[in-house]
Amino acid sequence: MPLRETDCRAAVFDLDGTLLDTLADIGDTCNRVLEKRGFPVHSLESYRYFVGEGARVLVKRALPDGAGTPGMIQQCLAEYLSEYLAIEHPRALPYDGIPDLLDNLSARGFRLAVLSNKSHPATVRCVTELLGGWTFDAVLGLRENVPRKPDPAGALEIAGKLAVAVNQCLFIGDTATDMHTATASGMIPVGVLWGFRPAEELRQAGARFLIERPVELLELL
Repeated sequence: MPLRETDCRAAVFDLDGTLLDTLADIGDTCNRVLEKRGFPVHSLESYRYFVGEGARVLVKRALPDGAGTPGMIQQCLAEYLSEYLAIEHPRALPYDGIPDLLDNLSARGFRLAVLSNKSHPATVRCVTELLGGWTFDAVLGLRENVPRKPDPAGALEIAGKLAVAVNQCLFIGDTATDMHTATASGMIPVGVLWGFRPAEELRQAGARFLIERPVELLELL
């Protein structure tokens, strides 16, 4: 059943795989960290399944079996975060149709927000540098002492910042983590199929709607 636009006042977006295609930057950076230590590197396709639960989990998944000791994970994580923030010219770009979607949502008076499991500094940098043409009322990445998605804490914090009821917030993302976050917080889960994960994963995780192109979000309203 389509949503009534009057029932929705905010759109909370995941970042990687939803607003921005960041896979090349993530994969290249992590592969450089692995290569420096003589570990095998991975294809970009593999990184589609490594991402989504924060940089620590990304690094742990990328390390070979037996190498993921707490000390090695911490060393690689620190280097990954440092190198990712040092990228001078990110290859990431908004997905086709995202600029028009953000324009239309803004014109309709929607409050916009980003909630990512990417580190908070990297999240803010990506939004500022690559999505600076739009006003996001809240931008939150992974922070110390705040549990990562799918824990609903970040989503609930955003709803509070926006002063919008959770059931009036769309939560738009490309992974099961995002759909679980939406349902745990009481937001409306919308799965996108242009990102990193397949439709079945999103459907099983509770997506109320699945969209293949950004414009289809507007068609739901």
